[in-house]
Amino acid sequence: MKAMTGRFDTSVTHAAKADEFQPAATGSPNGHAPRIAIEEIAPTALRIVDNIEKVIAGKYSVIRLGVAVLLAEGHLLIEDVPGVGKTTFAKALARSIDCSVRRLQFTPDLLPSDVTGVSIYNAESTDFEFKPGPVFANIVLGDEINRASPKTQAALLECMAERQVTVDGTRYELQSPFLVLATQNPVEMEGTYALPEAQRDRFTAKISLGYPDRTAEIAMLSDQTTADPLASLQPVSDAAQIRNLIEAVRGVHVAETVKDYVVALAEATRKHSELRLGASPRGSLHLLRTAKAAAAMAGRDFVLPDDVQQLAVPVLAHRLIPSASATVAGRSTEELVADIVAKVPIPAATARA
Repeated sequence: MKAMTGRFDTSVTHAAKADEFQPAATGSPNGHAPRIAIEEIAPTALRIVDNIEKVIAGKYSVIRLGVAVLLAEGHLLIEDVPGVGKTTFAKALARSIDCSVRRLQFTPDLLPSDVTGVSIYNAESTDFEFKPGPVFANIVLGDEINRASPKTQAALLECMAERQVTVDGTRYELQSPFLVLATQNPVEMEGTYALPEAQRDRFTAKISLGYPDRTAEIAMLSDQTTADPLASLQPVSDAAQIRNLIEAVRGVHVAETVKDYVVALAEATRKHSELRLGASPRGSLHLLRTAKAAAAMAGRDFVLPDDVQQLAVPVLAHRLIPSASATVAGRSTEELVADIVAKVPIPAATARA
């Protein structure tokens, strides 16, 4: 398997025995959604992917992964150099599903209340009124998140994990769908704060858009010098439909052997001699949820080990901390996860779960 950061392939190498991972004809014990609901996911998701690609050409696999994270109720971290389309991707995704989007430009002087909102005293009513912050949107774009102080970064922890905000002892629910899409520049580190482990662990996946290929960049020069492609981008879905798709993704069937495979990969990261910190149980959960979304986007109502393999690097690598020896040897966590995926035995289902 060729593992690449931020990419997943929908090809299936277990096709000959895929039926071994399917739910029984009477339905699975976890009450997966009706097949007709699952079948609605792939065409809608692919319309969204194709729509975004009108703006960001040549990045089909990365865009597809971003949509899978959305359907898995996750959050996305984009780490890349300036000017490759990180902000454009977020705006194109929001416009494609016709939902609310708010942008947070992270700076060192940004306060937690600038993120979540603040209670302001109203002299007329002689009471405090809550003024919602930018996190009260379907898609929250956190631009250059590593420029904010750790205290401000921490304001996102409750939002991302529990989809709620607590201000002055009052809890406020966030609307669904809810996706935090944060960007950071890996090159310019002056005046930045490294994301703490707890923050990175809440991001479902980390991707890199990378530079476009020559053909795509020439096309961009032709298309975007006279007009903004975002201005003409039309919605192909809406928030209500995305909520229904998310609900359907939850019902995708996962055989017990596949669950065991997910845990085996996570355990391998915790025992690896070149890793100081392995994947958390939250990482296992995010890997499984994203695999369910990827399976549904491929037109299946069950997860294959291939889905897990293709997503292991973008979902797990950013959560890991390499050992000193691995750092000296120049071994990246992406490379280490790819090695683990290559070594951990792929499960062979013997019975339907």
